[in-house]
Amino acid sequence: MTRTLIISDIHGCMDQLNEMLHLIQFNSVEDQLILLGDYVDRGPHSKEVVDKVIELVQKHHAIALRGNHDQRLVDLINDPSHLVQSKFLEHGGVQTLQSYCGSNEISDEILIQSRERIKSQYGHHIEFLAGLPLYYEDHDHIYVHAGLNPNYVDWKSQPEHDFMYIKDEFIRSDFHLHKRIIFGHTRTIDIHGKPDIWFHKDKIGIDGGCAYGLQLNALIFQEGSYKTERIMNLK
Repeated sequence: MTRTLIISDIHGCMDQLNEMLHLIQFNSVEDQLILLGDYVDRGPHSKEVVDKVIELVQKHHAIALRGNHDQRLVDLINDPSHLVQSKFLEHGGVQTLQSYCGSNEISDEILIQSRERIKSQYGHHIEFLAGLPLYYEDHDHIYVHAGLNPNYVDWKSQPEHDFMYIKDEFIRSDFHLHKRIIFGHTRTIDIHGKPDIWFHKDKIGIDGGCAYGLQLNALIFQEGSYKTERIMNLK
């Protein structure tokens, strides 16, 4: 593989994902594409993005990780509890239901109907998201959606929740793993005041906040060097 291409936090922004893959001239014969999770919620085309991610994994050997929003959608379908439903709806889940079911209004009845429709018609999406790994590691980097918990000597033994949800404690901590950690989840504008990729000595944050009207970032790693690309979300 000549290049490693990393994208995170697509959040239903299908147009920007397609633009990015075209911009970076993704070629699955030569490139390794790694997606760091959060394919659904907030943006307008969650269903289409999941379809695209499945295609990229199955036909173009992309590596896709599981993000917290992907987990929330899985939980919504598998657990009808009020807490799960409220968490899902609070964090951009309404747009996901609109994408899958065309529901512009959300009531208890519509939520039940939407859950059943997704389970029956898009059960393969839920199975796919639920089965995604929480991290990936190669010679140069550790890839993860949210980050690593510094309180664990063996980071692979940290709770599943941390891989998908950890924020400040990870970002503030120093790691000595001889590999840089590449992560999404925390918008880079919240780390260094701008949506561009954030480079630190032991970690790289790439969530450009596309679904918030900012940008979709891509990090390109080739022969020890980094290059960045961005697609603006001009809402």
